[in-house]
Formats: sequence, structure tokens, C-alpha cells
Amino acid sequence: MSNKEHWEKIYTTKTPQEVSWTQEVPQTSLDLIAKFDLPKSAQIINIGGGDSLLVDHLLKLGYTNVTVLDISAAAIERAKKRLGEDAEKVNWIVTDITKFSPGTTYDLWHDRAVYHFLTTATDKVYYKNLLDKHAHHVVMGTFSDSGPLKCSGLEITQYSKESISDTFGKNFEIKESFYQDHTTPFDTIQNFTFVRMTRKASI
Repeated sequence: MSNKEHWEKIYTTKTPQEVSWTQEVPQTSLDLIAKFDLPKSAQIINIGGGDSLLVDHLLKLGYTNVTVLDISAAAIERAKKRLGEDAEKVNWIVTDITKFSPGTTYDLWHDRAVYHFLTTATDKVYYKNLLDKHAHHVVMGTFSDSGPLKCSGLEITQYSKESISDTFGKNFEIKESFYQDHTTPFDTIQNFTFVRMTRKASI
């Protein structure tokens, strides 16, 4: 089964309360985004944000240039249905992040729980190049080295604050990094590493 087939199956067979990543209010992401003090017209992209409620909250806060990318068309259709008429205010992209070719630079790149699904060196380098070329500010959340080894039946790569800094620190200034427990809808605990970073002016 391909990655796309895997995620289409997840989003056509499971409710939000049956997947571990669901958050009614993605408060950590919202707080980290707010610290950049971006204008409401800033270009924001949420990677792997198909059925995430982050887009709902960003629209309520008045952001007018929000893009949501996900590998699963079913996830995005679910989000569009939930948002109703507000879905027309969002730019929706269905693609695999390792095949994404942006035509712009995003003021804010948000990724909670996509990067850690990349397990090959090739995919990790592709992702890093995307950030280097197409992201100014970044908010990222991955499973920590104390977190799960798998998610949704798939192998993941764990990251510490130090390993993320080692990977991205050459071209990005790490503004802050920390560990945080996420309580899933079924009351299990997942430890995340969160980072907030800004691209250095020299690149």
C-alpha cells in the first residue's frame, strides 16, 4: 500500500476521535504562530493539515491567506465540509510533501507531525530544501526521542531539540524549542519536540 493509499484509508474509515493527532484547540501551534506577530495577510501554509482544526482557528483570528496541504484528498474534503462557506477562503493542495513544488515563499510554515514520517535520507533532504527555499518562519512539532516509535501503523523518526537544531540550525535561527506531552483522544500520552525558527538573512 502506498503512503497516499494508507492515508486515504485512514481518513475514510476513522473519525477524528479515533486518530491520535486530533486537537480541538491546537493551542501550542497558535501560541507559537502568534509570537511571530505576522500581519493578517501573511502567507501561511499548514503541512499535513488536512483535517486539522488549525485552519478554523486561523480564519477566526482573521488570517486571510491560508493554505492547507495534505496527501489525502479525503482529509481535505472532510475539512471543507466542516468549514462550509469558509472553505472558499482557503487554498487547498492535495499532494505528497516529498513531491511538493511551491511557487512562492511562505511567511509561516507550520508542520505538526509530518516531518517525523520522513524516514529516508532522500525525503529528509528534499524537505530541508523546501524549508531553505520556501519558508521564512517555521513552527514544527515532531515526536521526541521519548515519544512513540510508530504512528498510524507507520515507522517514524524521533527528534530531540538538539537533532532538529543540528538539521536546520545552519540556515535557521532557532528561537525556541521544548518538549510537550500531547494527550490523545483516547487518553494516551505522546511526547513531542516543538521548535520555532526563522530563516537567517544570509540564505
